[in-house]
Formats: sequence, C-alpha cells, structure tokens
Amino acid sequence: MDKPNTECAATRVVVVGGGIVGVTTALELRLRGHEVTLLSMDQPGSQEAASYGNAGWLNPGSVVPLSMPGMWKKIPGYLLAANGPLKLRPSALLQSWQWLLGFVACGATQKRVRRIARALRPFLADSAARHSALAEAAGVPELIEKKGLLVVYSNKAAYEADALAWSLRRENNVVWKTMERPELVALCPELGERYQYGAFIVDGAHCRSPGGYVAALAQYAEKKGVRYISGCAEKFLIDGGKISGVVYNGNKVACDHLVIAGGMGSVELASQIGDRLPLVSERGYHVEVPGAEGGVSIPVMMSDLKFGITPMTGGLRAAGQVEFALKGAAPDWRRARILLDCLREGLPRLKIGGFSTTNHWMGNRPSTPDCLPVIGPSPKVKGVYYATGHGHLGLVSAPLTAEFIARLIAGDVVPEVAPYTVERFCRGGKE
Repeated sequence: MDKPNTECAATRVVVVGGGIVGVTTALELRLRGHEVTLLSMDQPGSQEAASYGNAGWLNPGSVVPLSMPGMWKKIPGYLLAANGPLKLRPSALLQSWQWLLGFVACGATQKRVRRIARALRPFLADSAARHSALAEAAGVPELIEKKGLLVVYSNKAAYEADALAWSLRRENNVVWKTMERPELVALCPELGERYQYGAFIVDGAHCRSPGGYVAALAQYAEKKGVRYISGCAEKFLIDGGKISGVVYNGNKVACDHLVIAGGMGSVELASQIGDRLPLVSERGYHVEVPGAEGGVSIPVMMSDLKFGITPMTGGLRAAGQVEFALKGAAPDWRRARILLDCLREGLPRLKIGGFSTTNHWMGNRPSTPDCLPVIGPSPKVKGVYYATGHGHLGLVSAPLTAEFIARLIAGDVVPEVAPYTVERFCRGGKE
C-alpha cells in the first residue's frame, strides 16, 4: 500500500473533513510524501458523519443515476405516500425546489443518464479491490467482504420493467447473473415469498462497519504521519490569489494546498472563496438490528421497497430513505421505523424486535443535482481543491477521488476530472 515519493516535492496540505473521502485523501497524500493535516469537527468514524451510517455497499452497478427518465411522474407519488422512500418537509420546499428541478432535468433523457453513468463508472469499477488494499494496510481486512450483491424483484416482469437501469449497467461492463426463486433462497434463506426473481452482481462487495473502517483508516493515516486536528475551519488565508493557511478555533495552520472534503459543510466553506456548490442534504436513515446479521450473509436490495439490507459487525442494517429538511431540523424517526417495517416485510421469517431494540441513525448526504461529485480545483483561488458532493456514493468513490486529488496537487494534467469540476455549474447549462 505504501508508495514512494516519486511524483513531486513534499508540500503542506490541509484536508478539511474527516469522513471517508477526507480521510482517504489525507492518507493518499501522505503516502505520496506530503506534509498533511486533517482538520475535522468530528472524530473520523463517529456517528456524526455521513460515512458512519451508509449501507456499506461497494456496488459496480451504482452507475445508474437516481434521476432517470420519467422521474417527474414518480416524485408526487413518492411524496404523497406516507411510507414512501422520499419525504420533503414543507419547510424545506423553498431551499430545495430549484435543486429538485435540476435533479429531474439531469435525468430527463436517456442520453443524459448514459453520460452520467459513464462518468460514475470509473469510481466503481475497481472500488472493491481498492478498499480491500486499504483495509489490509490499516489492519482491518475483515471489514471488506467480496461476496457479491443481490437485487430482488417480485417476478421476472418487474425485473424487465427495470430494463434501462440494467442496460446502463451492461454498457458499463457490470457483470450479473439472473436468478429464479430457488437460487435466491440459497443465497438468502430468510427472503420473503414475494420475491421470485433477482440479479446477483458478481463483483459487488460491502463494508461490514463503515464507521469502524473510517476510524481504522484515520488511525493508520496518523501512524503514517498525518496530523489530526479537531476543530472547525473558520477562515481561509489567501495571499496573491493563492491559499496560504486555514484559521481554526482561533489558531492558524499554514498550507500550500487545501482540500475541501467537508460534506454539506463544503457549501459554506466554498462560499468563503467565492465558489458556489449546489449541494443539498439528502437525509438518509438506517436501523440496525443487533444479533440479526446471521440471517443474511450478503447484502440484498429490495427493488420495490427501495432500501438495502447489509450484514454488519453490529447487526443487520437496513438503510435508505431520502428526506429533504431544513438544516438543523430534528430527525423524523418515522423514516427509520419505515425501514424497520420494510425489513420485516422483506425478511418475514427473521425474528426482529420492536423499534426500541434497534440502533437507529440519521445523516446528511451531500448531493449534487446531476448525481456526480465535485472534484477538482477552485477557479477562484489557486491551491484549493474540492472533493465533495458524492451523494449516496461517498464510500465507494473515495479511493479514486483521493487519487485524482493527489495527482492534481502533484501538478499532473488530469483530464478525467473534467465531468466533476465545480466550473460545470457556471457554464450556463443545466445543473
């Protein structure tokens, strides 16, 4: 995993953000010989970060954008359904409506979704191998399991109705095997009778403890020389159009380069230097049932219920839901209860207690309207780079994001980042 410093002379880099993207980027930069400081309000791996509570999927099939042709027809139904996968609080309508319009527009045609799928593919193609190498180096190889991923449907017709999504996967070299009920039950004995058909994504993998994994990577990064500071970035110091330092908690740390990987906090940080990031928080929820992970050996996605089930070190996790709410609004734990109900519905033979017996969580996914992350240099201040806006794909996308940032800081020409730069939001096209 260690790499010799053959690319450039060491420079001082501050990475703001202690989630999976920030930690992985800090580690990659340090292994390339830079002097790295990781600045974060939250301890890496803590429950406050979005990285902690995701479904843990490392899915090459996630090339399918969340916004697809015809989405505009489905959103009203999702919003009106009390137990649906999407919730928009009325108080958040004013801040979310423009983003939602951009989101629907970006997936309005097959041409657009094919472009997005191609842009997502590089992050996903070898993510399982990249994470396996990282976990091995950090001393936690058991946290990454390569057992494949299962997507289940009520019948073959329901699978065929999803033809565009599977076509996008095929076009981007995703390999899967379709299965009838007997094969599904062999993989997931607790699966409910309603599911008679499915697709097994052969190269899929998962992380058994996203929070524990991020914490382990952070500890490894510190061991390798990354300096960790607990604090809030309050102000950026700019000299002659170039970043020179960061003020945090009244203190200062000097730097030659700055990486903004602060999730939803990146919006405010970017505004300080004149950049606009059109991110909104797609709040996600999970419930985790302790002791139930033995009932499912591989991750399963219930296509109709729009949620994923993953065996974790702490139990069986059901994750999903998208909620738009004002910043700081209290969690609506009804969304987590919906996931628990879906878990019972999808795995009816599994013994699951009441909501009070579960561990439940809510976090903020930093999402762009075009479903692509924001990666690349600031057009306003030299030496500033963005690594944020990964939405539902932060975990799976982190290793390649870190590589892109490291190459940019080394002074390389990196044409691959063109689809992800912040400048795409200033070109007058659809966001």
